[in-house]
Amino acid sequence: MTPLKKKMKNTMSRQTPWDDIRTPVVDFTVRLAAETGRIPVFWGKDKDGHCLLIVELEGEHSVQFRRDAVQIQGIRLDLRQEDARQQRLVLTLEKHVDQDIFAALCESLIGALAPITDPATGLAVALAHLKRWKAFLAGKRNRLLSPEEIRGLFAELLFLRSLYRGGHLPEENAVESWCGIEGVHQDFIFGNTAVEIKSLSGKERNTVRISSEDQLEGLSDNLFLMIFRLSEIPESDEALSLNDVVCRIEKELTVAVALESFTGKLAGYGYLPLPEYDQPRLQTTGAKAYLVTADFPRLVRAHLPDGVTRVSYEIKLEKISPFEVEQEQIFSA
Repeated sequence: MTPLKKKMKNTMSRQTPWDDIRTPVVDFTVRLAAETGRIPVFWGKDKDGHCLLIVELEGEHSVQFRRDAVQIQGIRLDLRQEDARQQRLVLTLEKHVDQDIFAALCESLIGALAPITDPATGLAVALAHLKRWKAFLAGKRNRLLSPEEIRGLFAELLFLRSLYRGGHLPEENAVESWCGIEGVHQDFIFGNTAVEIKSLSGKERNTVRISSEDQLEGLSDNLFLMIFRLSEIPESDEALSLNDVVCRIEKELTVAVALESFTGKLAGYGYLPLPEYDQPRLQTTGAKAYLVTADFPRLVRAHLPDGVTRVSYEIKLEKISPFEVEQEQIFSA
């Protein structure tokens, strides 16, 4: 068992949602877990004593399920026809020994579905959420994000919110422009503009770290460096955790394709809504934008000595102050 899985088992309560649900003689027994809008969710047990999570969906979703269904070892996933107007997405735990981890998966899925009222969107969110867990259970990203990764993802999500909340891009275009996990040089690309996002903690005051020779070499006409200064202020009402920011975005996105794309991209980062990401609570105490021009202090691949590669370096903030621009220039370039 991986260290993170061990930690989850050690930190979760021995009490699970299925402990007080009787095993039926036939079919299954259920208890309401949550109901938001039109998407009720139930804990359940089948006649063989298997633990279930059941999501009720109005309408017909078979085509969507067949297209996007994910297979997770140890968990059976079915879409069952309840009647002419309703279907059930049923998650069945095949091995009782994995009950603690399955409970964590189900709790996080219930949280992801909480703001959803449209059944098709609910199914899309559920399947994308399960893809994240598949990667975790397969051991591909079975570790917690580091403090630096948390701040970096937090800053990228702040910028993503500014794109659609500020009316600069429609929701689906804003999420589509977020491409940091896709192997592209910059974190956001839209139109002829690319934006690299960096975060600084309260302790980091004088320099910003550039992690490769490609980050400040743009293929777009306009390249910006956006730096967020994040401070841990747990007592502040305005401070947010990584889980808080993700939850806000999931509630704010109203377009199904945007929400589905967002959850899928979070999966690429190895993010899961684990309790560990309820801390730290961060607040933006400064945000500055810089236009990266030909004379901006940087290292780029084309100008490296032959044989030199995978360069990381730091830039003094005082040296790039002449390149600072108003943030609105990013969206009008």
